Amino acid sequence: NLRGRGGAGFPAGVKWSLVPMGEQAPKDKYLICNADEMEPGTFKDRLLMEQLPHQMIESMILVGYALQVSKAYIFLRGEYVIAAERLNRAIGEAKAAGYLSENILGSGWGMELHVHTGAGRYICGEETALINSLEGRRANPRAKPPFPQIAGLWGKPTVVNNVETLNNVPAILVRGAEWFKGLSRGKSGDSGTKLYGVSGRAKSTGVWELPIGTTGRELLYEYAGGMQDGLELMCWLPGGASTDFLLPQHLDLAMDFDTIAKAGSRMGTGLITVVDHKQ
Repeated sequence: NLRGRGGAGFPAGVKWSLVPMGEQAPKDKYLICNADEMEPGTFKDRLLMEQLPHQMIESMILVGYALQVSKAYIFLRGEYVIAAERLNRAIGEAKAAGYLSENILGSGWGMELHVHTGAGRYICGEETALINSLEGRRANPRAKPPFPQIAGLWGKPTVVNNVETLNNVPAILVRGAEWFKGLSRGKSGDSGTKLYGVSGRAKSTGVWELPIGTTGRELLYEYAGGMQDGLELMCWLPGGASTDFLLPQHLDLAMDFDTIAKAGSRMGTGLITVVDHKQ
């Protein structure tokens, strides 16, 4: 039950299951990592790519193998210069080690992986707008159906996943599904951990990997140290500027997708923004 960590919370396994497989499937299939991260108040994916570039690449190789894709792209926010440098260096090292080639580890399957830096537009966080931009078109969302898993990049089957979503795959394969489920504290069936964060006028803003279902109160007061001196919390966003405001009484809700939705907002990216009474 790995749900998408980019904001929508759509089950990754369901998305992957829609890709045509077998001898009758199209020869060319594509995997795209959505690393645009233009959501205001969100900065989790940048840290993953800067600090763990090889994990990012390993994740894409594993998902690419499962779906038998021929090419993969990391669609990266153009301002993430350090992430681009480290990802490209890591891709070169993976190629030198034989992990990216026409015949990876003698499996008979191979995949190309490229970093594509975007020109910067918020709507590229939407997967079909991202696909249009990658094709060199204006980044407008496409009408669905057809869905990208059937007709995406250049009309071929395409899967688009967020950075954090993909980075969960290696650990799940090593330790198993039951281990991954056991990491969660959420009551809605969500599994694993989540990169949570706090921005705004808190004492110690940042990003922390915690069990999914951690409460907003824990994030703000245990990890971010509470509001800055002399400030009171007036309201907060649970996951980026596109989510709806919640009030201080909502801080004890579990930060999982379904619980926050029932409160009238969306968990989004899980990086909360606090608003004080003087703003």
